[in-house]
Parts: sequence; structure tokens; C-alpha cells
Amino acid sequence: MSTRGVVFIHSAPAALCPHITWALESATGSRVTIDWTPQPAAPGLMRGEWSWIGEQGTGARLASTLRGWQGMRYEVTEDPSAGSDGSRWSHTPSLGIHHTATSSSGDAVVGEERLKEILMLAQGSPDAIEEMIEEVLGTEWDNELEAFRYAGDGAPVRWLHQVG
Repeated sequence: MSTRGVVFIHSAPAALCPHITWALESATGSRVTIDWTPQPAAPGLMRGEWSWIGEQGTGARLASTLRGWQGMRYEVTEDPSAGSDGSRWSHTPSLGIHHTATSSSGDAVVGEERLKEILMLAQGSPDAIEEMIEEVLGTEWDNELEAFRYAGDGAPVRWLHQVG
């Protein structure tokens, strides 16, 4: 089953840019072209994005390929497809990687068993419930990445397509 997604490199040292491209090419077996531009939120770092089409699970493979590289902030998305939820992997140097299942509209999806577990572990503490839900949703990752998601004036517009 085919799907699509996007690799967003929010910030990376310029010296890593060709290596990132090569790693993505190696992971997909296809040519990757990324238009690298300066990252306004972090002078001296670069940003870029690449839309991909591939088999289900490609997003996980791409996120794993980039995991552990020092000094990078990135997100990898995989759109939902027949029989499969979508996914988003977010990575920051300080937090590491976070995975979120996503709906067709891009919202985070939290399964009922995970919600039951949160309620059980929180033992009725509203603060604990809030903290665990924020962890499941990746709130810390969103907070850290938000400033890097906007490239400033002239950023390319990326239209998202639903795979049906």
C-alpha cells in the first residue's frame, strides 16, 4: 500500500546537509533533492523539506535514519492510508524522538487503552493526568519546534494531499 509524507529538517548544521540527503536516499533507494535555506530562528543553521511517496512504514524508516544525528531538529510525517493511521515523528537535540499516531486531519490520536492506563497511573490526580496526556501528545516537542516550523518570509507553501 502506498502513502506519502514529508521530512521537515527544521534545523541542521550546514556541514550535515549533504549527509542528510545521502542518508534519505539510502533509506528510500531514490533520488532526494532538498532546497536548503538558512533557518531564521537559529542563525548559522539550515532548514529544508522533502515530500516523499512510498510504502507504508517509510516514515518510520526515515525517522530512524535521522535519529541520533547531533544538532538536528526534524519531523517526519506519514499520511494515513488504507488500513493504517498516519504518524508524526518529532526530534529535538534536548528531548530526543517522539512518535504520535495521527488522524486524516493531522490531529494526534490517543488510543483508548493508553487513556485507561493514564487514568489508572494518575490515581485521580488532575495534575498527573494533564502531565501524562501532554507527554503522549508530544507537547514538549511541539513547544520546542514551534519557532523552527516557520521559515519566515518566502517559505514554500506545502499542500497536503489525502491518499485515498
